[in-house]
Amino acid sequence: MHSNAIVRRKAAVFFLAAATALPVLAQQAPAPDASVQYSEVLPLVPRQSLILGLTEAASRAVAVGERGHVLVSESRSDWRQVEQVPTRATLTAVDAVGDSVWAVGHDGTIIASRDGGLSWTLQRSDVLDTSPDAVFDPHQGVPLLDVLMLDAQRGFAIGAYALLLRTDDGGANWRFVSTEGVLAEDDADESAFDDEDIGDDDSWALSDEDLMLDEESEPHFNAITRTGSGALVIVGERGAAYRSRDGGSSWERLQLPYGGSMFGVIGYEGDHVVTFGMRGNIYESHDLGDSWNQIDADTDLSLMGGAGFGDGGFALVGANGIVVTRSASDAPPKVQIHTNANQETPVLAGVIVRPNRSLMVSGDKGVDQFTPRNQ
Repeated sequence: MHSNAIVRRKAAVFFLAAATALPVLAQQAPAPDASVQYSEVLPLVPRQSLILGLTEAASRAVAVGERGHVLVSESRSDWRQVEQVPTRATLTAVDAVGDSVWAVGHDGTIIASRDGGLSWTLQRSDVLDTSPDAVFDPHQGVPLLDVLMLDAQRGFAIGAYALLLRTDDGGANWRFVSTEGVLAEDDADESAFDDEDIGDDDSWALSDEDLMLDEESEPHFNAITRTGSGALVIVGERGAAYRSRDGGSSWERLQLPYGGSMFGVIGYEGDHVVTFGMRGNIYESHDLGDSWNQIDADTDLSLMGGAGFGDGGFALVGANGIVVTRSASDAPPKVQIHTNANQETPVLAGVIVRPNRSLMVSGDKGVDQFTPRNQ
């Protein structure tokens, strides 16, 4: 069941398991708030829980997954679950700047930590209102699928139905980037926007023309990265991709050569990017998407997560324990299979490359280690 759940999460079908606040500087977990539903602490989470995202904070590695589970590890081999995480939503991705950490997930959830993942505050939750008199909001309850922090203040969170959020204050406020189209300044109806949510700068919006992709006007956004040149790249379903050369002030739609969903994207020096996804498809561009070359890994297993390292190297992970590695841009990719201590081949969703190029991997059997051969 967990294997299918990862595929559904990354393919943006989203059937995985059914108050803005300032982050708190703390080394000790705060007293529980009776109004907050905290994640349950369970004994087998590090080895049995569905763990979708991994990141390296300054002090420790941090992993996130189903039911609001957060794991931390200083040794990168022994993991423990964090208590008093203020959500039970499935967390899909995590990013860190120093010891400041942000995680995103279902129900529009964003949580943040200022102490390397030891304690957390809830920054955003947007649970779907199903009451009879609820006003329909197409973005309410939409799952967030990736988060990218440019520094400790500025960052983006992306998700289903072209959902794009931006913060300029470390997540104290997340502003919706409209995908309804940009109005000309002279014709703009200020009453149509909520200034508290969007602000005065309409340049953060994506136009209808930018978002139009065949019959899909709101493609799901699956992953976001930044390249060495400072450019931003988003990839999503049906070969949709977007780039920004000005820090996210404006976006340009691209079309990948492959029309299926891309689940991840890695940024390198300059305008070099690698994207990967459904049925083992991997594409590489050295000009921020003006042209693409396919990387043949000789597999049709979907690739869910990836991490890059120097000289264009990468480690990609996915279905049936597949691990695809490339040591450098001019090296061929190599396919191996991760098998855990129970002789299982988990579906993998997250990966971190260690300094010695061993890997931390995560998926439907928790967090584990993998050492590629002949790298």
